[in-house]
Amino acid sequence: MGQTLAQKILSNHTDHDVQFRELVVANVDVCATQDGTGPLAIKEFKKLNKKLFNPKRTILFIDHAAPSPRKELSNAHNIIREFAKEYGAVLSDIGCGVCHQRLVEDYVNPGEILVGADSHTCTSGALGAFATGMGSTDIAVSMAFGKTWFKVPESFKVVVNGKFRENVCAKDLMLYLIGLIGADGATYKALEFAGETISNMEMSERFTLANMAVEAGAKVGLFETDEKTKEYLISRNRGEKFKEIKMDKDAIYERIIEIDASEIEPMVACPHTVDNVRKVSKLEKINVNQVFIGTCTNGRIEDLRIVAKVLKGKKVAENVRLIIAPASREIYLKAAQEGLLEIFVEAGANLIPAGCGPCVGVHGGILGDGEVCLATQNRNFQGRMGNTNGFIYLSSPYTAAKSAIAGYICC
Repeated sequence: MGQTLAQKILSNHTDHDVQFRELVVANVDVCATQDGTGPLAIKEFKKLNKKLFNPKRTILFIDHAAPSPRKELSNAHNIIREFAKEYGAVLSDIGCGVCHQRLVEDYVNPGEILVGADSHTCTSGALGAFATGMGSTDIAVSMAFGKTWFKVPESFKVVVNGKFRENVCAKDLMLYLIGLIGADGATYKALEFAGETISNMEMSERFTLANMAVEAGAKVGLFETDEKTKEYLISRNRGEKFKEIKMDKDAIYERIIEIDASEIEPMVACPHTVDNVRKVSKLEKINVNQVFIGTCTNGRIEDLRIVAKVLKGKKVAENVRLIIAPASREIYLKAAQEGLLEIFVEAGANLIPAGCGPCVGVHGGILGDGEVCLATQNRNFQGRMGNTNGFIYLSSPYTAAKSAIAGYICC
């Protein structure tokens, strides 16, 4: 019997061909934490009285509150820095970028297992890796023993064919999918993407889809590897890490979802759930106070190019604060070299360091009471941006940029 992508990767990290819903202990290739979850993982790890199983592939990120806005967080950052130095782990400090972007840039390869103490660890699934978020205690065990347990997930096959309309992005597709199946529609399943639309996507778009798999409840979001994957790895000086991973034609899928990309319109997720999805064309006029462009979902150079194309020669509406955060230092530098930052500043945007910024509601753009923010991030839960009395809408970079100029949600 054929295997799904999830089965193949897990089988290669155990001693047998795994079956759906089977509990397995699998070898782990990469472990990751961030500054919100890292201190607890470190505390639990130290209780085990062990050395790191693989220090060079244990990555500690300081990205969620970077630079630190409070002394308590500064102290937490120092716990991470001291641990990395003492145990030989890799440290990605403030300004280096969001953990999920940094992981695909430099640390994760096809066919590997990545576990991270952050729910959007699934981003690396676009590289054909079984990448998933876990609790800090589970990550501590993985750091110590180089393995962890999984229940082998059943898979949904998401087949997308056709060509996007003008100004429709991968983000619109993912919001459409989440609206279709619900925020819990794929709980502990693997979302495996296929079809000509997916094959034609650049890696940046695949990262967006994989990143938001968890917003439908999925354990992982997975893609076959192909020439696009290989080219990306070569560009990252990891060409030798490429391996072909394909779905078996006779693999069993719990559900097959077919989508015609040409029917997708610009979408938004309305407060306060990601599956509260509407077509932008069907919205009443919703004024915005803040627009935030960036994060691990849509802070890549390709996203910033889209935004710059919209903003060039224009001004942000007087009532709007436009905040832009590149997903990594490398992206920040590339945006500067391409002249994108100049376009942003001249349009009236505010640039903040590479990192999570206001997405997690700690600093960089916390909402006031009753304020509305349109963001390219992945979550719009009540209180997500630091104020339970704020309202968060989610969109693509294109829709966000157009709305920043207009002063209301539009495309």
